[in-house]
Parts: sequence; C-alpha cells; structure tokens
Amino acid sequence: MPDFDLAVIGAGAAGLSVTAVAAQLGIRVALIERDRMGGDCLNFGCVPSKALLAASHAAQAARGAARFGLHLPEPDIDWAAVHTHVHGVIASIAPIDSEARFRALGATVLRGEAHFVAPDALTVDGRRLTARRIVIAAGSNAFIPPIPGLARVPYLTNTTIFDTPDRPDHLLILGGGPIGLEMADAFAGLGCRVSVVETATIAGKEDPELVAGLRDALSARDITLLEGAHVVAVESGPILRLDDGRTIAGSHLLVAVGRRPNLDAFDLPAGNVRASPAGIATDSGLRSLTNRRVYAVGDIADPRGIGPRAFTHVGSYHAGIVIRRALFRLPARLNYAALPRVTYTSPELAQAGMTEAEARAAGHDVRVLRWPMADNDRAVAERDTVGLVKLVVAGNRVLGAGIVAPNAGEMIGLWALAIAQRVKLSALASLIVPYPTRSEAGKRAAASFFAPSLFAPRTKSLVRWLTRLP
Repeated sequence: MPDFDLAVIGAGAAGLSVTAVAAQLGIRVALIERDRMGGDCLNFGCVPSKALLAASHAAQAARGAARFGLHLPEPDIDWAAVHTHVHGVIASIAPIDSEARFRALGATVLRGEAHFVAPDALTVDGRRLTARRIVIAAGSNAFIPPIPGLARVPYLTNTTIFDTPDRPDHLLILGGGPIGLEMADAFAGLGCRVSVVETATIAGKEDPELVAGLRDALSARDITLLEGAHVVAVESGPILRLDDGRTIAGSHLLVAVGRRPNLDAFDLPAGNVRASPAGIATDSGLRSLTNRRVYAVGDIADPRGIGPRAFTHVGSYHAGIVIRRALFRLPARLNYAALPRVTYTSPELAQAGMTEAEARAAGHDVRVLRWPMADNDRAVAERDTVGLVKLVVAGNRVLGAGIVAPNAGEMIGLWALAIAQRVKLSALASLIVPYPTRSEAGKRAAASFFAPSLFAPRTKSLVRWLTRLP
C-alpha cells in the first residue's frame, strides 16, 4: 500500500490549493516544500509587488492632488518604512499559507527537496515515500539571459528586489513585460529614476491600441521606455551597452525578461516524466503524457505544448482541474478562452480572451467596439480620463475584452464571465450598472453594437408610424 494517496511537490498557490482540498476530504496527502511556504506569489511576487505599488500609487495621488485644488508638498519617502510595510503585508498573509495551518488540515508537511526514484516514489531529505498520485507544482524562477558581462555584475530579480536596503537612484529594468512595467511604475512613484529596456515592445502580448494608452501614461511620469533596444553587453556600474552604440548607466539593475520552470532538481527521467524547457508535457487535463500517476500544475505545466501561463490565478484554476480529475475522477480539461490577465500599473491594463489581432488571425469576422474613458462621467469627475474599453466581437458574442483604466483589473471579471458563458451582447447592453462608475464604459461599448440599426432610417420610420397609433 502506498505511503500516501497524494504527494504534492511545491507549496505555492497551485500546490496549496490541491493540498487544502485533499486534506479536508480526508485524503492522505504529503506536501513537500524545499523553501518558503506560499511560494513566489506570497514571498516574491503578487503580494509584495502589489504592496509596493500601493505605496507608490499613494505618493502619485499626493502629487496629483492639485487637479482637485489640493496643494500638497512633495511626498517624503521613508524607504525603510516602505520596506516595513511591504514585509508586514507578507507577514499578515503568511499564516494562511503556513506549515501549521496545513498540518492542522491533516496534511503531512515535509521540508526538503523532492527527487523521483521511481514512477510512484520520491525521496525527500533521505526519506523514501510512495504515492498513488503525484502533483508537481514547483513553479518557476526568473530567466537570466546570456548577455555578455551580466553574470559579473550585481543584479536584482523578483526574489531580491523587495529587499533592496536603499532606494535606487536610477533603476535599470531589462524587460518590458508585466513584472518590468509594474516595478517601473512602483519605483518611479517612490522617487526613483527608471529606464525600461525592451527588445521588442512593452506589454508585447497585449493589444497594441491599449498598450499605447499605458505607454503614454508611463512616459508622462518620466519613465524612460526604450523599445526595440538590444542589449549586447553589461558592464560594471551597471551600464547597459546597446547594439546601436548607446550606453545607459544606472545605480541598480533589475532583470525581468521572463520566467522558466523549475525543472532541474527532480530527476524527472527517474519518474518517467517528460519535460522540455517550456515545462512538463501534459494533456489538456494536466496529466503527464508519460506517467499517468503524475500531474503538473501552475508555472511548471506545459499542457498540449502551448506553454505555461505564469499567473497565480491560473495555478488555482489548474488545481481545480486536478482535484476533479485525480480525486473525484471526473472529466475536466483546460479552457483558456476567457483567461483574464492584468498588469497592475497606473492605469491598469486588463485583458480577457482574444486580442483583436488574435481573433482576426483565427479567422473570425471581427467587429471592434470601443468606449473611451474621456466619455465616462466618473472618470471626468475624478479628472482621470486616460483609458479605453475595447471589445472584440463576432456575431452577437464577445471573443475578447481589453481595458486600460484605473482599476481595470476589478472590471475585467464581468467580461471574462461573458466570454466563458457566451453571454449575448444584448444582455450585456441591457445590464443595469450603478451610475457613475467606470463599469458603464463597458456597457456603453456593448450598446454601441446596436446603435447603427437602432438609429437607421427604417427604424426611425417605424417609430414615427408607431407614434401615430392611439
């Protein structure tokens, strides 16, 4: 008889979600973690980054108060206090992810590194254990590009940026994706000079029309955005040398060019688990293609060869699929059609479903509906009219939605639901939303689909005829 019904490798968001449900169902589950409980999200990712952004946005709000007739002094940034705030937020959430909580739920928590020794067996710190099912939820780490000189220069990643003892004078950021842009916004708001160096375009996976609004907002805060810039060498300083001969000098360097799955430590061949640099190869239900006892969830999973989706909420979504398949033996498979994602800058950039380019490339007969925040009364009242709601529709259904606006991440959930449930545009256009809210912009965009037919000559003639009736 196996030692455990289920062994979970990794105590990040995905692994903890699987473990919590399994333990509460009375399953004999082992949770294995070699580092910090809570994984990247709690310790080095979502939680500290949003805490730092909250401090930055508070400072930005003070600087922008003059538009309301409030004249405040330049914020005095106490870097040590900001550091305390960030780590205090981590500490307040940590008990939810703690070893003590999961032991109380009934899980066996093992601290150490897991290695496969057979398709159904692992060793952890010298202890051998067997399990009916194994879930690999080991996450990812920062990818360090092979740029000449980079290895000889001190640099920061998401795991070290939140422990910077002194405020950077000039932060250089390699990479203009979500992490790079969020940290650019955060540090600029806290009084640092910031330069972002991106090989292609910033937020390259998002809709270019929405990215343009974000680009303008970041540039307006004196964040230097160098797009199409290729770094050919890094020198002490740090100094970035570009292929066009330019050099950029700063006080600190953050490397944020992407993530790679944590595959190196597990002796996957011994477990007959196939993987590539993109992650562990799985089917659409997250089961290993080569070992039916094994599932992979979160950043480390490469379902159907489409690559990982490195978001905490995707890890939780994966956990639900594995729980249904491995514990309840129910059919479940991935569907990313309505997957939401958010870049938490100011303004936020949120997307669900397809971009316009993706929809056209897929062969859909696309119509695009827009509503600018400049025409939204709440945005006007707050004197912050930057932004846009953009809907990509085919027929009477929404294929994709994008929003660039303050709190766009809070607004995108409705559109993710509409895409997932194939809600008709007529239902979205008739939805009653509170006034004045920015959510009205999405309703107005949906309603604009019907405007051409509503105000067409034929409709006008019909209404004139109807008014003559007694």
